[in-house]
Amino acid sequence: MKSYFDKTHTWGRIWTVAALVVFLLVPVAFSIHLNAWPKAEYFFKGLASVAIIFYPTGIIEVISYAPLLGAAGTYLSFVTGNIANLKLPCTMSALETSGYSVSSEEGEVISTIAVAVSSIVTTLIIAIGVLLMSVTGFVKEITSPDSPVYPAFQQILPCLFGAIGATYFYKHWKITIAPLVVVLAVLAFSGGTQVGVLIPISVAVALIVTHVMYKKGVFGKETESVRNE
Repeated sequence: MKSYFDKTHTWGRIWTVAALVVFLLVPVAFSIHLNAWPKAEYFFKGLASVAIIFYPTGIIEVISYAPLLGAAGTYLSFVTGNIANLKLPCTMSALETSGYSVSSEEGEVISTIAVAVSSIVTTLIIAIGVLLMSVTGFVKEITSPDSPVYPAFQQILPCLFGAIGATYFYKHWKITIAPLVVVLAVLAFSGGTQVGVLIPISVAVALIVTHVMYKKGVFGKETESVRNE
């Protein structure tokens, strides 16, 4: 496994840097083609307004998601994107179904396959959606506000996370109380707080509360069952 992880980190770093270069080449290509370059004062002014949010969030997401996705899954997820909506739920569902932990050798493989399959399926669905929109207009019709099924499309993510979260809430309900209370309190004072901020907060609260509960022996026999697994 050491050789496997060495190769994973090597190729993961290469593809991450390559992806960043490709992303940056897109605006550079437009600027070269149109011979229009942004002025530095406007560039850094616009960057400052988003960097203060997205840079810390990006760092926190790596720390929060990596233990859940595994090594290869983390690199692949951050290159392909849409982690919270697709990659993480797919990985958690696959690990839950298989019964393995992401820290195990089997869990590492399952996590990588789950992220890869999610990326492939997402690409295929987007391609089909674009084709339908450009040729038939079918997708546009069913997702328009006038469509009778329009309300269903507004509940896709809540249904997805609700179905996945319900199983964990049921199995580990003692751990879920504190994070839910804290997240609800944050939303009560600031309803516009982004998911990228809420997730690290809930993860930190869950870790702290779980550690305290473990030290006080709150879990009892549950701890022994987890150790046996």
